[in-house]
Amino acid sequence: MNNIIDLRSDTVTKPSQNMRLAIQAAEVGDDHSGEDPSINRLESVAADFTGKEAALYVPSGTMSNLVALLTHCQRGDEVITGSESHINNHEGMGAFTLGGFSVRTVTNDFRGRINPSDITDACRQEWPRTKVICLENTHNRCGGSAIPKSDISEIAAIAQERGIQLHIDGARIANAAVALETDVASLVADADSVSFCFSKGLGAPVGSVLCGTRDFITEARHNRRLVGGAMRQGGVIAEGAYYALTHNFDRLAEDHENAQLLRHRIEGLPGINLDPAGCDTNLVFFDLDLEFDGDAFRSKLSELGVRCSGTSKQRIRMACHLDISKGDVERAAKLIAQTLGEMEAESS
Repeated sequence: MNNIIDLRSDTVTKPSQNMRLAIQAAEVGDDHSGEDPSINRLESVAADFTGKEAALYVPSGTMSNLVALLTHCQRGDEVITGSESHINNHEGMGAFTLGGFSVRTVTNDFRGRINPSDITDACRQEWPRTKVICLENTHNRCGGSAIPKSDISEIAAIAQERGIQLHIDGARIANAAVALETDVASLVADADSVSFCFSKGLGAPVGSVLCGTRDFITEARHNRRLVGGAMRQGGVIAEGAYYALTHNFDRLAEDHENAQLLRHRIEGLPGINLDPAGCDTNLVFFDLDLEFDGDAFRSKLSELGVRCSGTSKQRIRMACHLDISKGDVERAAKLIAQTLGEMEAESS
């Protein structure tokens, strides 16, 4: 079917012609030996972007978090994560399986926030010793909420007082900064390490980056090799990431506006219960009433040319991104209404 409106994720974007030309012209070398100029430039710019001393380019966001935890922790240590975190729900528990450390979850509220007193209660000084606290920003499963610096700073103070490291899974930290009208470096200033993705809202084909101190990144390079992430002429993909970071950051607000428009257009439709977290960034969540089968809804909507995803059968997620226009949003909203109307008629 032509003119598919793909709202499943912001990872489905295709490189623009200008990005493809940049990739074609990429200078390359052996990254494992530190000789790929495109990767070296990308890592330098990413470090400046986050206000950290150094950065490490990796193939995926899952690997960036995996390498971060392997670097922060030793076997037998413990990691605190949110109950709804990507690390806890969508990364195959790889860090804990491979690293030999345990995970302790604390409750995320509906906007992804964690009560600092819950963090305090969860920290342990004896075996298993708490070694790192992980926060997520934006919070994927909690409405794409942008977590403000004040929340991060409060938890960072708890960590620093106890000699615990703070890692931020910032897969969409660029979206958070735009939504909060700040810069990424200020937002993550209190974190010991931060990862973010080039292949989500920024629109690159491949890659994420892990940022921290020089010593931390030196050790992280060894752990990247340990999990098979060392690359050779990786500049052919790093150039796409560099283009995304230097050209697509300023347009993220457009995705946020489109998401808010989509939420507004579907508000009040039969069977739709909009997520109480609201719509800070580019993600729109809603729950369907039980009389509307979620699997059937996704299937029928896809047949009409609109694709979406979900975190459960009845919970629907739609992501706006650089390949989605305002016109696409308007059309998608009409087709959502049409699908719900047809399903309602079929059940009556």
